[in-house]
Amino acid sequence: MKNPRPVLQLPPLRLTPTLLAWAAFVAAALVSALIAFGASLIIERVSTSAVRSRLLTEGITWVDVSADGLQVHLSGTAPNEAARFRVVNLTAGLVDNGRIRDGMEVIPVKAVQAPRFSLEMLRNDDGIQLIGLLPEGGAKDELMAMAETLQPDIALQDMLETASYPAPEGWEAALAYGVAALKKLPRSKISVAADKVAITAIAASDAEKRSLEASLAADRPEGLEVSIEISAPRPVITPFTLRFVKDAGGARFDACSADSDRARDRIIAAAARAGATGRIVCTVGLGVPSPSWAEAAAAGIAAVAALPTATVTFKDADVTLLAGSDVAQADFDRVAGDLEAGLPDVFSLEATLEKKADAVAGPAEFTAVLNGETGRVELRGRLTDEAQRAAVDSFATSLFGTGKVYLATRLDPGLPDGWPVRVLAGLEALAELKEGNLVVRAETVLVSGVTGSQMAKARISQVLSDELGQGETFRVDVRYDEALDPIASVPTPQECAEDVAEVLKRGKITFTPGSAEIDAGANGVMQALADVLTRCPGARMEIAGHTDAQGSDEGNRALSQARAEAVLLALQGRQVDVSGFVAKGYGEAVPIADNADEGGREANRRIEFHLIGAAAPAAPDADDATTAATGADTAAGGPDFSADTSPSVAPTEKTIRPKQRPKAD
Repeated sequence: MKNPRPVLQLPPLRLTPTLLAWAAFVAAALVSALIAFGASLIIERVSTSAVRSRLLTEGITWVDVSADGLQVHLSGTAPNEAARFRVVNLTAGLVDNGRIRDGMEVIPVKAVQAPRFSLEMLRNDDGIQLIGLLPEGGAKDELMAMAETLQPDIALQDMLETASYPAPEGWEAALAYGVAALKKLPRSKISVAADKVAITAIAASDAEKRSLEASLAADRPEGLEVSIEISAPRPVITPFTLRFVKDAGGARFDACSADSDRARDRIIAAAARAGATGRIVCTVGLGVPSPSWAEAAAAGIAAVAALPTATVTFKDADVTLLAGSDVAQADFDRVAGDLEAGLPDVFSLEATLEKKADAVAGPAEFTAVLNGETGRVELRGRLTDEAQRAAVDSFATSLFGTGKVYLATRLDPGLPDGWPVRVLAGLEALAELKEGNLVVRAETVLVSGVTGSQMAKARISQVLSDELGQGETFRVDVRYDEALDPIASVPTPQECAEDVAEVLKRGKITFTPGSAEIDAGANGVMQALADVLTRCPGARMEIAGHTDAQGSDEGNRALSQARAEAVLLALQGRQVDVSGFVAKGYGEAVPIADNADEGGREANRRIEFHLIGAAAPAAPDADDATTAATGADTAAGGPDFSADTSPSVAPTEKTIRPKQRPKAD
């Protein structure tokens, strides 16, 4: 039998004062730690909430705020150093600066970009001003040297600055083009940038304007956007002349002047009713003798139309009606009486019926022949005395040049009164031609020949009507030769618009249904348009797209815009200068026919071309329903006087004139 294992007996635990003290200490430490941990959590939460609230109040949302005990950590990416510093300052206003831990980053500073270089050049009679910022290099010195050579006697106004950056792409070509334009334009403002050159200028005449526009358009560098605005003041026409002729060659103007676009349209409409055809040149200018000019001109043209052969000449307020020898006396009396009654009060009429020639005119005659190749003029026939011979020789030399006058005349003291005036006026008229003939007789002055100016016939009529006086007869038989006209190949913007309208009248630009793709059948029309517009450099036109009313408004507008842009791109692809063109879609907003039927919808689906800046034509008078509005002056950028309501300085009563000197037998 085994002995049982002995049991260990421990002595009973006795809590001594020392042990109790240590237990109390440990318990107090644990409680303190728990209290400190809880307090730190509260401080973290309060600090984080306060800082976030303040930053959000200031509109700062890019900062991330966190806390670790008593420390406040700031993180995020600041847009710049100033923004980072501001966040630190705002946080320091809420917590102790020593508790802030800045972990924010700052976006790196980008390289400073080059400034936009630009140049403005202003030139007029007072000098040249250069204003702008140029890139580094010698461009400034070269530019100033060029400007000083243009007007060496006037101080150059230099307001140029330079920046140490290289020239941007395209700057050199744009600057060279702008400088070349400045040399051609004595009254101009030229703005140059790397991507665009804007030219605003004033020309001395419409012919100079057209020539400058063609030259500037031809010099434009490839890819450079160019804006050209050249205006020409309306000429002062003196005397204010209109001459309308009806003979075996048909009805036509030898000279046409008008004081406004509306007056010109009314005069042209009256001429069309009288039988005039083709494109009519009628100059709009200043110096009209009466606000009723168009009314008087229309009455005179109507009188000519009522006779088999006749001519009406207006020189300011003096009106001369010359009926041909084939007109019956009764018809002449009726027409002349109606014209005199129909003319406004300020105009005075002298009417003459040409007598039938029973015999050849007498021997008194003076002739001049101008050679077109050499410019030499040969003068033959009769003059009154040595004083007139010397005067004619001197006057002809001043007109045609030294060494270009051959004088072989005889003296005849028995010539009719007014012979010297007729000869000198005829020579002045002959000088307007490239080549031609002058014949001065007792009863008439005849000028015939060839010219390269469309205005030469009008100028000749002005000279003869002014110098010979009212009631004196003359004939102008001048042929215009386009080959002699230096600007004949440069049509006006209005002529371009008319040619485009004529192309679209013959054919239509069509598209694949529901798309902006030009139909293959419209290639002929597009090529015809390109041929016309290629001859119109610098023209500014709007390509307007229109649709029918089927579909939504927005969808139709978008489709018409896409089609207009497709036409623009197609013209550009055919080498047309479209720098002055804009494409605009009108959708269904401008119908020209009823959308209720297919025919009307087809008419509304169209592409139109409009001159940019052309004023809407004024509504014609009732008797001018056939007037075709042109708007050429406004489209060409010239001043518009149609709204001028200033009082007229024209006389309001008929002028009492002395009786005519009796003609010599």
